[in-house]
Amino acid sequence: MAVSSSTLVAGLTAAAVATVGFLAYQASANVPPGLGASAAPATPAAARKAPRDRTHPTALPGNSGTGRRVVYSLDDDRVWLVGMAGNVERTFRVTGGRVDPPPGGYAVTSRSGAVTGTDGTPVEHVVRFASVDGVVIGFSAAVKATPPAPDATVRTGGIRQTRADGDAMWDFATIGQRVVVIR
Repeated sequence: MAVSSSTLVAGLTAAAVATVGFLAYQASANVPPGLGASAAPATPAAARKAPRDRTHPTALPGNSGTGRRVVYSLDDDRVWLVGMAGNVERTFRVTGGRVDPPPGGYAVTSRSGAVTGTDGTPVEHVVRFASVDGVVIGFSAAVKATPPAPDATVRTGGIRQTRADGDAMWDFATIGQRVVVIR
């Protein structure tokens, strides 16, 4: 009995859909913990301002996690690169974008060596870790020493740092690296 072309196409389509579904399941089952999550829901503790050392304002705030991580303070516009033993390897000031991620735990999801930011500024060493209402949040360094003034009408998630700090972030924050956002 001859198989009609519509039966053959239907069979091939069903096989393709099943294969794609199986591969999607495999991919989702093998994502490292935290990498696929965009943001942990903010708990009341995460929403409160982390304790500070008043005598050392650049000291790593308390309750900012453990182990190797990037800590970003929304209130202080400061980043700490923290090693495995909890030692601060580097800390520096940043300029936040117009859209902030909620406090909580994240993971670096993508990186780009050089791109144009959403504000039209050429940036390098882009390290992305969150998305809020369609705005991608990440660290970057403007290529020009004095970038143009940001447009107040553009919703940006770029957290700007100096080129030297951008180099340090690029070396430290690889895919999957934990990022802790605090107040």
